[in-house]
Amino acid sequence: MKIAGRTALVTGANRGFGRHLAAELVARGATVYAGARNPDSVDLPGVTPVRLDITDPGSVAAAAEIAGDVTLLINNAGVSTGADLLDADLDTVRLEMETHYFGTLSVVRAFAPTIAANGGGTILNILSALSWISFPQTGAYSAAKSAEWAMTNALRTQLADRGVRVAGLHVGYMDTDMTAGVSAPKSDPADIARIAVDGIEADRYEIVADETSRRVLAGLSGGVAALYADLP
Repeated sequence: MKIAGRTALVTGANRGFGRHLAAELVARGATVYAGARNPDSVDLPGVTPVRLDITDPGSVAAAAEIAGDVTLLINNAGVSTGADLLDADLDTVRLEMETHYFGTLSVVRAFAPTIAANGGGTILNILSALSWISFPQTGAYSAAKSAEWAMTNALRTQLADRGVRVAGLHVGYMDTDMTAGVSAPKSDPADIARIAVDGIEADRYEIVADETSRRVLAGLSGGVAALYADLP
């Protein structure tokens, strides 16, 4: 896929990584719809703000009506509640799943027929190294991202014969508002946005964007002992 001349929708594009993705697409010559729950919060020049709450089916349907010329969908919108699987209110845990899994699936279901009807294109789901490994403080987030990863794999095969390529981006911590309380090393989101769009143009199904993700991916074949070496 060549980005120049394409029409894209980026969810959660008003700030953080989504804003960097939208900016990278504009810089490469794409027409970009910037989805956000509050479109007035979109301040990036050169994009068209679209009201979009991915957990609201009515909002998703309305956005699909507006952005009927899309051939590139980037599912970036997300939350990070920090919910503990054992102690947090279950509604908070559900919010993670409602957003990352059901919300993303809702957007895919709304836009995949559009992309296919427009001659085919690409869907990129923004995943995480935390879809492959989990920690107590990321339990709810990791579970939701793991579900989104499994969904991405299923949709990839289901949509392939409709001319819709489904890809996933795995990345560790990025320097955004979402990780403000994290002291671990963080990637520059502008750099990861470039890697993501390079991966789209190269037609990659799996974009492993940083060393953290590459290390975790390599550990998957080693099982629990490789990923959780501190277990007794």
